[in-house]
Amino acid sequence: MLIGWLARSVGLLVLLFLAACSGMPGPGPQALEISRLAAEENVSSAPLPYVLVPLDPLSVSLSNHYQPLGFQTEFRDAFGGSRAMTVGVGDRLTVNIWEPSVDGVFATSEKKQTSLTATVDEEGKIYIPYAGRVQAGGHHVEALRRAIEEALRGKAVEPQVQVLLEENASNKVVMLGDLAQPGQYAVPLNGLRLTEAIARAGGTKAPVFETVVTVARGRNRGTIRLDQVASLSGDNIWLAPNDTVIVQHQPRAFSAFGAVQQTGLHPFHAEKLSLAEALAQVKGLRDDRADAGGIFLFRFEALALADHYGKHRRHAGRTGEDVTPVVYRLDFSRPDAMFLAQKFMMKDKDVVYVANHPTAELGKFLSSIVSPMLGSARTVAALGD
Repeated sequence: MLIGWLARSVGLLVLLFLAACSGMPGPGPQALEISRLAAEENVSSAPLPYVLVPLDPLSVSLSNHYQPLGFQTEFRDAFGGSRAMTVGVGDRLTVNIWEPSVDGVFATSEKKQTSLTATVDEEGKIYIPYAGRVQAGGHHVEALRRAIEEALRGKAVEPQVQVLLEENASNKVVMLGDLAQPGQYAVPLNGLRLTEAIARAGGTKAPVFETVVTVARGRNRGTIRLDQVASLSGDNIWLAPNDTVIVQHQPRAFSAFGAVQQTGLHPFHAEKLSLAEALAQVKGLRDDRADAGGIFLFRFEALALADHYGKHRRHAGRTGEDVTPVVYRLDFSRPDAMFLAQKFMMKDKDVVYVANHPTAELGKFLSSIVSPMLGSARTVAALGD
């Protein structure tokens, strides 16, 4: 009789638990809760705080192949390739002067040409005999050549001038950080791209996919992963004189939470990591409480990529930058789920969350409360007999 009463009491407790389980705290949201707002999007005008995107062949392809330019417009458009080089303080120049007559001030009986070496002084000037101090700083090489010719006009016999930039001390970039040979490097007349500058500095100490590059130009700063620079030509920018390039070793990592075997922060062990490999790295899902239809990946994506997801984009919240929160959902009950997980590529700072199955809380309740009660009831009944 006691057992029957206890069983009825347990049944009542279970009903009460099921009625109140949605309000109980847990280790994270359930799949139904994450998807609820998306299901109500047609009946509500309030914008969603994120974009919910089911993983399918189209969304996997869009995510894997979309590569936004990492550097801002001012880094990509301000300079480009060969250009006139500006002379500056400290530059060493060779000035060749020709005269057609041996009676000229620079010509001799042996040759009609004189070579002069000059270094731009702290006031940006160089000294040329008979012409005096000529302003060189701030001028392009060709403009300086014409200025010297003009200064010698009437003093030399039909002078012809050539100016060669021998040591480019003022047009340099500074290379710092995790490089084999950090230091100052001159910007040649034909220009200097970011990858060329890193190569001149001996290359990076860490693998390319674990390296981040920051370019500081005046008040502007741009940061990008070096493997993106190597794969996307638009991010292999032309450097400008006085740029500072900082190379840092920053291994990529993702976070895992919820019903997985190993929660926490996990590094990328290879250049490329798929969602399937990431789940294997955390030792898979918890069989006792994981919801096979509730594997989620949280990521900030570019607004342009979110636009490709169609109607989801208009409900996305903005972060103040050109990115928006995106939640990808993988349903392992689909026959093609494992193939999708193998193709979907992880990115740095991704967050993987596996939701609890709705029955998981009930299972914990039964094992922690009901089973001990039934055991105690059987013991009391046995003593009564």
